[in-house]
Parts: sequence; structure tokens; C-alpha cells
Amino acid sequence: MNFVIVTNNPLVYDKYTKEKERGMEIDYEDITYREILCKVRDMVYAGHKLLTHPLSGSVKPNETPYKTVLVGLDKGKMDIQDMGIIENAIITADKFKERFPDMNDRIRYDFQTIDCVLATSGVDAVLRR
Repeated sequence: MNFVIVTNNPLVYDKYTKEKERGMEIDYEDITYREILCKVRDMVYAGHKLLTHPLSGSVKPNETPYKTVLVGLDKGKMDIQDMGIIENAIITADKFKERFPDMNDRIRYDFQTIDCVLATSGVDAVLRR
């Protein structure tokens, strides 16, 4: 399956530029968690399919600045269910106030690692389909 990894996590970017599988693309930007969700929303509106849930894991949007979502590369008709999922994820993120300006590098790395493990699980699942 052809898919794109949409992420703001430099650890995910580093891992998948080295381990890139055929049909996999990486869309990395140094943007906020919410901006990642909005980028994915725009892709869903354009007809791309969500392959992983945008709120995967038990880490709340106000607890980590990092987010990775897998999205199908092929475009089709906009999926109403995917639209609802991504819209609700943005609403949920908006309920929490981001609080990351003073986070030290060690803590940032820990949150990058958590997101990377979740992303790896998603990539493995998509590649098995």
C-alpha cells in the first residue's frame, strides 16, 4: 500500500528516511501537534484515507508536542468517517492548552520516542495489509 507518514517528530523522520519502504513517503515539518492534525485534515478532505487514528496512544495533545499520522497516498472520494475522526481530533486538541516552551531536550527525546514507537506500530500494521 502506498502511504505517507505525516509527522513533526525528527526521530520518526530520521528512522524512516533510513528505513524507507517502497510506496512510503515522509512529510516532515517542524510544526505544532495541532498543525499536523490540520495538515492531515486537509489531506482527508482531498480524498486521502486515514490509516492510523490521529489520537493514537494514551498521550494527550497537551502532554506532547509530537504527532505522527499515516495517510494513504491514493486519492478517492472523501471518507465521511475519516472526516469526523480528524475533525474530532482537532476539537480534542483545542480543548487542551499546549505547554511545551520550557521542555528540556531529554524530555523532548522521551516524547519523540513514544511517538516513534506508536508510528512504528502503525507502519508495521499498514505494511502487513
